[in-house]
Amino acid sequence: MASLNVYSVLVVFLTCRAVMATKENDQIIKENNCETKMGFHCVLEAFTRIFETGSISNKCCGELVVLGKDCHSALVKRTLENHLYKDLSPATIIVKSNQTWNIFLALINSRSLSA
Repeated sequence: MASLNVYSVLVVFLTCRAVMATKENDQIIKENNCETKMGFHCVLEAFTRIFETGSISNKCCGELVVLGKDCHSALVKRTLENHLYKDLSPATIIVKSNQTWNIFLALINSRSLSA
C-alpha cells in the first residue's frame, strides 16, 4: 500500500512539472511574440531541419537567429509536447535543436565579422 502512495505522489509531481513547463514555454512564446517573428516558409524549413532531415536557407538561418534562443527553445519544447510527436526522442530533438541554433548563430556572426 505504501508503494502505491509513493507512486501516486510521483505521478502527481511529474504531471505538475509537465504542466508548469508547458505554461512556462507558452509564457515565453507569448511575451516575446515568438510566433510572429519568422515567416511561414522559414518556420517550415527550421521544423524540417530539427524534426526531420532537411536543410535551411541562409535567409531562414538569419530569421531563426533573429527569433532568439529563448523563443527557439520554447517553440521546440512546445512542439515536443504535441501528441503527434510522442514517438520522437525529446533528448535527440533538443540536441539537434541546439546544434542547429549554434551552427546558424556562428554562421551569422561570421558574416557580421567579415562585413
